[in-house]
Amino acid sequence: MKQTKSLFTMLALIAMIALLLAACSSNGNNNGNTPASSKASEEPSASPSADTAKETAAADTGNDHSEEVKLVGYLLGEAPKGMPDVMAALNEKLKKDINAKLEINYIGWGDIASKYPLILASGEDVDFVFTADWNFYVPEANKGSFQELTQDMFQKYMPKYTAKQDPAAYKAAQVNGKQFMIPTTTPDRKVGVIVLRKDVMEKAGLTNPTKISELEPYFAEIKKDYPNMIPLNLDSQYDLPAPFGALVQEKFAYAGAPIDSGDPSGVGNYTDQEDASGKILSMTDEPVQGAFKYAAGVMKQWYDAGYVNKNPYSNKIRSKDNFCDGKSGVAFGNSIDIQATLSSCQDKNIDTYIMPVLSPTGHAPSNSWLNNGVAIAANSKHPERAMEALDLIMEDESYVFNAYYGIEGKNYTVTADDKLALPDGVTAADNTYPPDAAGFWFVDKDFFKPSASWTDSYIDLNNKIKDYLQPIPYLGFTPNTDNVKTEIANLKNVSTQYFMPLAIGAVKDVDKSFDSLASKMKAAGVDKVKTEIEKQASAFLAAKG
Repeated sequence: MKQTKSLFTMLALIAMIALLLAACSSNGNNNGNTPASSKASEEPSASPSADTAKETAAADTGNDHSEEVKLVGYLLGEAPKGMPDVMAALNEKLKKDINAKLEINYIGWGDIASKYPLILASGEDVDFVFTADWNFYVPEANKGSFQELTQDMFQKYMPKYTAKQDPAAYKAAQVNGKQFMIPTTTPDRKVGVIVLRKDVMEKAGLTNPTKISELEPYFAEIKKDYPNMIPLNLDSQYDLPAPFGALVQEKFAYAGAPIDSGDPSGVGNYTDQEDASGKILSMTDEPVQGAFKYAAGVMKQWYDAGYVNKNPYSNKIRSKDNFCDGKSGVAFGNSIDIQATLSSCQDKNIDTYIMPVLSPTGHAPSNSWLNNGVAIAANSKHPERAMEALDLIMEDESYVFNAYYGIEGKNYTVTADDKLALPDGVTAADNTYPPDAAGFWFVDKDFFKPSASWTDSYIDLNNKIKDYLQPIPYLGFTPNTDNVKTEIANLKNVSTQYFMPLAIGAVKDVDKSFDSLASKMKAAGVDKVKTEIEKQASAFLAAKG
């Protein structure tokens, strides 16, 4: 009897141990030893679904989600009116998937040059920030503003992204042998565009222009008969160098920014993007010098004629954002971000004409993965969870649509023929979350659908883009400027004082102003920068074969 009781006691103990082990194993999403959050355990059970499968996938990573964290991100531009609703939807999903809450802040177009470096250097609470080869990626990486990202981190915290990304993108993002960016998996397939009003074109007798230098009659007509409209109503960041750059591109395949800094408002060294030899050119080399003087001369004529707003430095409204309101005669943008403008004009019965900005051979450069990306801030408190959130936002279809298009039924609908449309009663002008407007440009664009509102001219442009784009010698080239960062900073100061007035035409004498600019650039150390870039560029091309 005593033995029987002992046997029952032993069996009961074994059963208890088995139950205990089973209970422990159910917490696998918390490394097997940390209890799941009480809120998660209180949620009612549901039948298997896509969301359940997604949660299981998250559990399989073994990443600890037991503590809810707040993630702070910075994007460029301005928050759409519908941002609170979108953030609520995103945060509901993030809470469920990785137990995180997201806060998005914005750096306005007119404040990027001053606020972007300041926010990263201030030590304030920042987890991730938009970055790109045209938006201070290399300088900020060299300054230590971003955390280094390793392949182990990508594989553990961004499995969806890792499965999709081209290995060449990681190499392209390296600065001094280390990676600091999460580049987009889908480089933009876009060209720069200039949008005009067809009614003004007709009055000006202008038909089928292909270059910005042909628009003088259009500007003159606006000046004469449209008192509330400024022909070139430039903002302080995006638009400011745009007409100058379009004029330069009429002469050679201009990148729109120096190859050493990638700053569209900066000066430095350049390359003809259709020159297979990849020769590095200073501003006093041809064809740069001739093209820059030509562009500056035309801009001076337009500025003197009153076609350019007198103080674009203080204007923070992009031309594409007030074009349909009749305040700007030209809208500058690209074939992706201009869609909302075209739809808004269409709603107001304004016919538009789209002119791509192309090189003399009729081409535009292919974008690299670095054209849109994200960096984890050096002082992030939760870099791993930030990467997990970005993995979902960038590569999960439901997150992509939420971040890029907004709330289904409120900001967009999907038609029977699988196109995006606006819900009944919503127009492009009053849509609280227009496509592309919120700054999530780094998401996977392979999920995108065509829009039912695309105009015939936009469809025509979209069909031609694949023929416009061509690879460039330095696609994916990211120079390490650590040895010349002082000189590049000096060149930025020179640009502000001597180049920007030339770019908008606000100078008395183009030749004298150009000579002053060249002299100041030389004193700032442009030759030293050129030598450094030539060395790295040569090695890059040699490695490509």
